[in-house]
Amino acid sequence: MAAGDEDLAFAGVARLGELLRAGKVTPREVVELHLGRIERLDSRLNAFLSVRAEKALAEADGALRRLRAGDAGALLGVPVAVKDDVDIAGELTTRGTGAQATPARADAEVVRRLRAAGAPILGKTALPELATCGQITESPTYGVTRNPWDPARTSGGTSGGSAVAIAAGLAPVGLGADGAGSIRVPAAFCGLFALAPSRGRISTMPDPEPWHGLTVFGGMARSVLDAALFDDALSARGPGGSVGAPGLDVTLALAATAEPGRLRVAMSLKGMVPWVRPGAVARRSVEQTADLLRSLGHRVSERDPTYGQLSDGIGVRSLAGIADDAAKLDHPERLGDRARRMARLGRALHGRALRRARQREPSARRRVNRVFAEHDILLTPVTAVQPCPVEHWHDAGMIRTLLGGGPYVTYTAAWNYLGQPAASVPTGLDEDGLPTAVQLAGPPGSETTIVALAAQIERAHPWAHRKPPVS
Repeated sequence: MAAGDEDLAFAGVARLGELLRAGKVTPREVVELHLGRIERLDSRLNAFLSVRAEKALAEADGALRRLRAGDAGALLGVPVAVKDDVDIAGELTTRGTGAQATPARADAEVVRRLRAAGAPILGKTALPELATCGQITESPTYGVTRNPWDPARTSGGTSGGSAVAIAAGLAPVGLGADGAGSIRVPAAFCGLFALAPSRGRISTMPDPEPWHGLTVFGGMARSVLDAALFDDALSARGPGGSVGAPGLDVTLALAATAEPGRLRVAMSLKGMVPWVRPGAVARRSVEQTADLLRSLGHRVSERDPTYGQLSDGIGVRSLAGIADDAAKLDHPERLGDRARRMARLGRALHGRALRRARQREPSARRRVNRVFAEHDILLTPVTAVQPCPVEHWHDAGMIRTLLGGGPYVTYTAAWNYLGQPAASVPTGLDEDGLPTAVQLAGPPGSETTIVALAAQIERAHPWAHRKPPVS
């Protein structure tokens, strides 16, 4: 591959948009480039479960016609990847399983918005069966998705396929779904920026509340601006969006190019899971980022949120959601043992346990959000640990998998339960050459503040130029 082609593969959403609008490259050329990279590299990574080569090229040709007609949207002609728990009309929504035989009849709302934006869809990306294991992206049907920074390590889950595709230059940007950290964890492990937005900012239709309100959709990209442009195109403004979705008066892309002002930042190494402690890499990333923020003029002080007992409510809602997703499959009997057991437990939790988990949310929100009475942003690790070896969880049963998820979701899952925004922000590489990251979380509707601060961190210590060994 020519050096110019590789540069184009890593150009990102904003730069590709400039080149496309200037006529320096065509949408078909960009799609062909990424399809070639998928063909060349994905056998080593397993990011994509299916590739829509002919359809993506046809969508690229449609984007070219729109460009020539004067259309100038941010995603017009920019190819994207979509996690395979989101419906694309005519495609299987496997949810990482071998249990689905009937293609989706209609596009999910986010896919409809991607089509409206003129983004060719390269294909659907990998996740563990029914998103049951946030530590990894592996399934009995589709195998192991590997981290391009070290193929012997996991990409994290459950949006691991999208993260790997973007990190390795197989797609400029991609859609993930985050029910307990499933955008932020693989973004952290693969060196990407990703925002899990406030509940309602991006439509999840046709399911109004996936995982009973825990799951949100959002973009993953190599830069803050690229993710912001993607999320703006999906945001719930106009038909199909949630009424009264918070924080839509200012676009995320505008926030990504603005200074955040002087913020009050709470720094915390305390997680939601009491028995989990941060490893050395997680601790160092937070402390170094705190020092950087101080040097940028922000006031940083140590302050732990009062999480209380959130794990039970999160577990009930996620397991009930897994049961819901299993019920949508044509052949749930084909699920692996771990997913089948989780779905069975989730069915048993519908009813009183689920109602109580939902009812406790308002009081939990008041308790946790006390941290924001005197602070604008909360700085924490994303995970307590770095990526584990692939297949480490291969033979783990349901209980071991659920308990083993603690170090991966202790900092992330609370914000899904509360419906509030949180982002994974790259900070560098560890001694093994693996990406490091921190999380920025905020009160309801604080996406613009989070994005502005993340962009300031990126300007101070850029990361998007780094390319993994498998790229």
